[in-house]
Amino acid sequence: MRKRTNRYVLWLGLLALPALAQSVDPTIVPATVVVEGRRPGPGVWKVSKGTHVMWVFGTYAPLPLKMEWDASRVERLVAKSDEVLMPPVAKAHIGFFRGLTALPSLIGIKRNPDDAVLHDVVPADVYAHWTVLKAKYIGDDDGVEHYRPVFAGEELLLAGLKQSGLSYGGEVLGKIEDIAKKNKVKTSDSGYDVMVDDPRKLVRDFKNSQVDDLVCFTKTLDTLDTDLETMRVRANAWANGDIAEIRGLNFAERRDACLDAVMNSSIAKDAAALRQVRQRLRTSWLKAAENALASNATTFAVLEIQDIVGPTSYLASLQARGYVVESPR
Repeated sequence: MRKRTNRYVLWLGLLALPALAQSVDPTIVPATVVVEGRRPGPGVWKVSKGTHVMWVFGTYAPLPLKMEWDASRVERLVAKSDEVLMPPVAKAHIGFFRGLTALPSLIGIKRNPDDAVLHDVVPADVYAHWTVLKAKYIGDDDGVEHYRPVFAGEELLLAGLKQSGLSYGGEVLGKIEDIAKKNKVKTSDSGYDVMVDDPRKLVRDFKNSQVDDLVCFTKTLDTLDTDLETMRVRANAWANGDIAEIRGLNFAERRDACLDAVMNSSIAKDAAALRQVRQRLRTSWLKAAENALASNATTFAVLEIQDIVGPTSYLASLQARGYVVESPR
């Protein structure tokens, strides 16, 4: 794994929840059996200009818990590459000692202001739905009752994934990092650093502010069972390398609802560093990709699969700039 720097990933990492949509009606479609054993994963996309090539591999989460990814194809490509471009991430650069002083204030960031419980902050019908799903997936853990709705929804989703035979870990990305290290291929960040002038104040203000995350929470409850089925379908498609199936899946909209809940809050609006995160990540990756394509004969890049497929994908932007983009068969 890459040596860790003294930069702290933003608490906005909570927003990297699975993008859910195109729900499947469980009364019509039986629950998908999650695949097991050794699986190839998807093929790689090829981006080129002249003799310079970038191989782009798409990750997805969650994945089957009992699947073993066969990374042999990726290992061959990484070994022949000049550079591995990692997925774009926004990181908070606050300095080592300033970071340590901020850590105590992170305690309780998931909890509602004034120690309110979910029953106090969501409508009665939404809370009634929550209690049913909580009993089904989480059980008797009362600590989650003190969480903000967006965090409570995350806990519910993670519990549902576990029951569905799915894992939301980063094993695939970690394995790619290990392959690069083994073959002495440098890895490069493709995101950007966020300068946080006063991290303690940022966290303190967030803890004391209200966040309009009811839409996010309600979407989680309303579609959880069917979305878990959708994620099983997607996880299988990724594991089996079924590009046609992957292209037919609609990667959207729950993530946006949860992201907007925080990004439209007063704390985010007041913090310039937190604005336009999605667009800044896209811009940062495109710049890094073009630099790598210009500098290297061969580059290996990693993106989330939803940033690869579709007309508004990162690769579509490269194609619009004159690069040749070829999809795996």
